[in-house]
Amino acid sequence: MDLLSLDLVGWLYALLCGAAILIGAWIIVSVHLRGDRAALAARVVEDTILFGIWTLGLAGGVGVLLGRAWSRPVLELFCWAFTVLLLLNAWARWRAAPPPRLGFAVSLVLFVVPVVVFTGATILTLRSETALRVLAG
Repeated sequence: MDLLSLDLVGWLYALLCGAAILIGAWIIVSVHLRGDRAALAARVVEDTILFGIWTLGLAGGVGVLLGRAWSRPVLELFCWAFTVLLLLNAWARWRAAPPPRLGFAVSLVLFVVPVVVFTGATILTLRSETALRVLAG
């Protein structure tokens, strides 16, 4: 039995990653129009890497919807990269928060755990017999 439906995985990743790319582009254009080019220049490498990672998720989601074999490793790579970046970001934010950090830690856990569970379920779904059969080529 699969944890998630492949259609659900494809649609969710295509829509959420597409939305993240659009929101990120909107933020960059807004900062550019505001005239804060120094802020853009300071984050150009990080923003480019993030757009690349979100593009992996979008491509993987669309590939799953189209039944392409390449979508499995692409979407799994996105899930691993997203999970690692999320955990690193949560850790950095927790360490930077002023004491007492308990309330902030609880809010981080309430956000991070469901996302990590969903990306883990996606990875397991992509490695399932059904996904191997449907996304064989």
